[in-house]
Amino acid sequence: MPFYEFKHHIPLTVSQKDELAAAITTIHSTHFSTPKLFVNVSFHDVSQTSTYIAGQRRTANHLSAHVRNGPSRSRKDWAYLVSEIQAAWDKIVGPGLPKVRRGDPEVDTSLRSIVLLGDMIYMTELGFTVPPAGGDVQWLQENWGEFNRRAEAGDEDFRGMVEEVKERKLMETDGMTAQQKLEEALGWGDSA
Repeated sequence: MPFYEFKHHIPLTVSQKDELAAAITTIHSTHFSTPKLFVNVSFHDVSQTSTYIAGQRRTANHLSAHVRNGPSRSRKDWAYLVSEIQAAWDKIVGPGLPKVRRGDPEVDTSLRSIVLLGDMIYMTELGFTVPPAGGDVQWLQENWGEFNRRAEAGDEDFRGMVEEVKERKLMETDGMTAQQKLEEALGWGDSA
């Protein structure tokens, strides 16, 4: 449902991309009730692209995301999501790149910006109309039969999603907040 797009000027290894995509998928899907199958992450090398900041040609790493916004998602929710994504970038990419020559300047590996765009008015994914923010549980319940049918027909994506929904109890109302579910999934807080 969300589309995260990294625009990076530094080279990222396949391993770094895999780890960043996994981290964002976990962060988004556990902070909100989005199944992992519907979290999209892409990487675009912009090292050969002319980028200007304050009218000056610069290089920088950026992340933008098209997300579902609504009353069920507060500014505090988004701030928390951004801080977790920033922490994941810092951990996975880290400071500095190896220099070819000692005299070479330091390469800025920081993530200059994270921009969340709450502009998803209507969308479909994998043939399903995506629910508004906060409508995931009802949407899962309404489409559960078709999700199971696809899983049983051998669709590995849906098989994984059905298992995830059951494991995470996404269709149950157990009184846990999204924050508590995230902490449980990451092994933090009271779940540590």
